[in-house]
Amino acid sequence: MKKLFLFAFTLLSFETVIGQNTCYWQQHVDYKMDVVMDTKNYQYKGKQELVYTNNSSDTLKRVFYHLYFNAFQPGSEMDARLQNIADPDGRMVNKRKVGGKEVKESRISKLKPNEIGYLKISNFKQDGVDAFAKEVGTILEVTLAKPLLPNTKATFTLDFDGQVPVHIRRAGRNNAEGVEFSMAQWYPKMAEFDFEGWHADPYIAREFHGVWGNFDVNITIDKDYVLGGSGYLQNKNEMGHGYQDAGISVSHPKKTKNLTWHFVAPNVHDFTFAADKNYIHDVVETDFGTTLHFLYKNNPKIIDNWKKAQKETVQLMQFYNKTVGKYPYNQYSVIQGGDGGMEYAMCTLILGEGTYEGLIGVIAHEMAHSWFQHVLASNESKHSWMDEGFTSFLEDLGLNEIAEKKLENPHEGSYDNYYYLVKSGKELPQSTHSDRYDINQVYSISSYSKGDVFLAQLGYLIGKDNLMKTLKRYYADFKFKHPTPNDFKRTAERVSGANLDWYLTDWTQTTNTIDYGIKEVSSGEKTTITLERIGRMPMPIDLVVEYTDGTKQSFYIPLRMMSFEKENPSRSVGTEIPRIVLTDWTWANPIYTFTIDKTNIKKITIDESGLIADVNKNNNSYPVEIVKN
Repeated sequence: MKKLFLFAFTLLSFETVIGQNTCYWQQHVDYKMDVVMDTKNYQYKGKQELVYTNNSSDTLKRVFYHLYFNAFQPGSEMDARLQNIADPDGRMVNKRKVGGKEVKESRISKLKPNEIGYLKISNFKQDGVDAFAKEVGTILEVTLAKPLLPNTKATFTLDFDGQVPVHIRRAGRNNAEGVEFSMAQWYPKMAEFDFEGWHADPYIAREFHGVWGNFDVNITIDKDYVLGGSGYLQNKNEMGHGYQDAGISVSHPKKTKNLTWHFVAPNVHDFTFAADKNYIHDVVETDFGTTLHFLYKNNPKIIDNWKKAQKETVQLMQFYNKTVGKYPYNQYSVIQGGDGGMEYAMCTLILGEGTYEGLIGVIAHEMAHSWFQHVLASNESKHSWMDEGFTSFLEDLGLNEIAEKKLENPHEGSYDNYYYLVKSGKELPQSTHSDRYDINQVYSISSYSKGDVFLAQLGYLIGKDNLMKTLKRYYADFKFKHPTPNDFKRTAERVSGANLDWYLTDWTQTTNTIDYGIKEVSSGEKTTITLERIGRMPMPIDLVVEYTDGTKQSFYIPLRMMSFEKENPSRSVGTEIPRIVLTDWTWANPIYTFTIDKTNIKKITIDESGLIADVNKNNNSYPVEIVKN
């Protein structure tokens, strides 16, 4: 009986482990698209074949596609959002005076029929059989001809007619700097289906989530256009324009009207391209296996900046590889286009006529997205801070690395933005869906700056070395897997040994703030120091006491719920200050008191590093020093 029970228990345990190891799944897509561009009318026609692999345990009766260009029509949800949000994106509105008052008017609402964007679908078939497809704003709802069973494939085919909208947001025609085609979100794109279900969010203006797959794309366009974007050009020695192999001369007969560009993009979740007749195309080879392409307008005012940026772009990518992990593709393109800076698969579209500092700053940010949005690819609609915040963190480190003058805390600007947000009283939890923020500014600070601080402050909690090890392991373990916030938290716990659920919860799911203070210092034969926790969010405390004889001593108060003791942070900078580890501090007790033998105290400081996002630093020192947050 005991042996039988033991066997049953062993078998159950084995099956449980197997279940845990095999429960992860993701869908897969293989696109083939043939597109013909009508450059005179800014329209295009295409055929799409998509092989969809259902790796889930669900039987799918419907599938959903994104039709992003349908957002650029009067009356769309994006148009409605522009007309109702308190601070609409300045690129998407016109400003005019009405009765002496400035009014912001949606540019989408004024588009004429030949200026709107659209994506119209016809002839939808599943394995050659007609299926019912219904356009609902920016979503195509498809009722399948036959349910798609788990672990089976289906081939979906469709025809599409598109019109490239006047450039208003991210994609479109004739942007502010004269780039003719910024073709992002231009094709029928399969929505993501994962363990949470379908992510068929309407396109209102924000972020994306996609299915990984392979793209095989033919784009037929006027021969005078130069293209750049996602994927590897398969017929480069036929196209030329700087893509051809060394020693190959490419010319096209005068009678040739159009050329067909053939791109293949493996294991990506998007496909983007830009096209212009006036692009300069520079190719930069690196010693780490990635070829960089730079496409920018032949504008004498910007050429020097774009040439200069190429060396620093190589340095940045090299630093990102070293800091996070190897960029997995053999190509990356920096392309002038779009309306600011936006990350896409294997490329970015950025504006290119600003200052050099602005140009390299945008490149640093958008290229950093390649690791977080296009390799790790968290759902940035639901967890925008995981993408924008982590990207901002890496950008800060990268720009600091290549700067002549290094900053002690390159994330300081993000801390300042966060403090501003808290003082505004308008903060929402970072768990808020990207489309649900009442104010664009609140979304931006919460996603970019507070997300950046999440990592910088984590370095305070577990130590800088553990933080950097966490980033590398997170990337190695979760690339191409759409990780969730818990996946990152668990990685940090595995690396450091600390319990961090409280940190993820308080920082991302609430608006709890950190505020610690030195409540009282009293001296007799010894000195008694009383600290208080004023904010709801707890922290372990690094505290430094400076004595009148010029010596320093540090004290570390662990946070009980972390079950962790951090290494002495001063050790890593080579000027180690003697440290005493005190009894841990529980969250339920707002007051903490300890004594030291010395009385010749000159100064006491909570968190000399400044890495705790304490919203009131005026009570962090003794004697009191007024500090602006």
